[in-house]
Amino acid sequence: MVRLTILGSGSSGNCAVISTERTTLLLDAGLSAKQICLRLDACGFSLDMLDGILLTHEHQDHTGGIEVLSRKRPVPLFCTALTQETLASSLGFKKPPAWRLMTTGSAFEFQDLRIESFPVPHDAVDPVGFVIEDEESRLGVLSDVGFVTNLIKDRLRNSDSLFIEANYDTQLLENDTKRPWATKQRISSRHGHLSNEQAAELIREVAHPGLSHVVLGHLSDDCNDPAVASRHIRQALDAVGASEARVICAERRKPTPTIEVVRRRSTGVSFCVASSDSAGQMALF
Repeated sequence: MVRLTILGSGSSGNCAVISTERTTLLLDAGLSAKQICLRLDACGFSLDMLDGILLTHEHQDHTGGIEVLSRKRPVPLFCTALTQETLASSLGFKKPPAWRLMTTGSAFEFQDLRIESFPVPHDAVDPVGFVIEDEESRLGVLSDVGFVTNLIKDRLRNSDSLFIEANYDTQLLENDTKRPWATKQRISSRHGHLSNEQAAELIREVAHPGLSHVVLGHLSDDCNDPAVASRHIRQALDAVGASEARVICAERRKPTPTIEVVRRRSTGVSFCVASSDSAGQMALF
């Protein structure tokens, strides 16, 4: 069974663990290497357990730790050729890492996992999302993306759990006084990030009654709120008959508890969803 552990997710850094009984992969490495190691240890993992690192794209908040990590633990770095070329020239690796190049839109086998990448619109050289599965479970991963394409919907359908971006609330972004107009335009552009409303619309398209979890990542500190983001997704799930799916907002500054990526079987029992509000308290949705 696939398991997902978010070590941290936000504009300051993104990193998660995909694990099974046989395999442990990092999904992006945008935290510092020190923080990644500390948070791995806190979640019952270690650097020595890593079998590889999957990269969605080259931006600093997804790759900031890989140069040091690749020196400490020379594991394969899975990415596209354009992402590899960009990182090799910008990070100045002291020793060439073990690149494993993916072809966007194709799938490959790694140990007990099947991993399929698919293209997404974002202002990076070759950004991708992933479908990661074993014989028991299927996880859909959608990181930084400006708008939802039909291909994205197609790939994420039939996922047992989803880890998707919900970066900003439209009203909070419009009202923000810290960001210049150009930055706001970039965030909300077709190659920027997903709003709560866009994430909810995606959920309405791909959710099903067996969906187990929707984990929301990359929430803006200033322009989003976990309670608001969760409410949008909760309403979308309820509208399409997936009312038992749990909604979880990934934490920025500490790990989020591990979830099992498993298809929910109907029990007739309603579930409460716990997520931290801006004051760090637990809120139910």
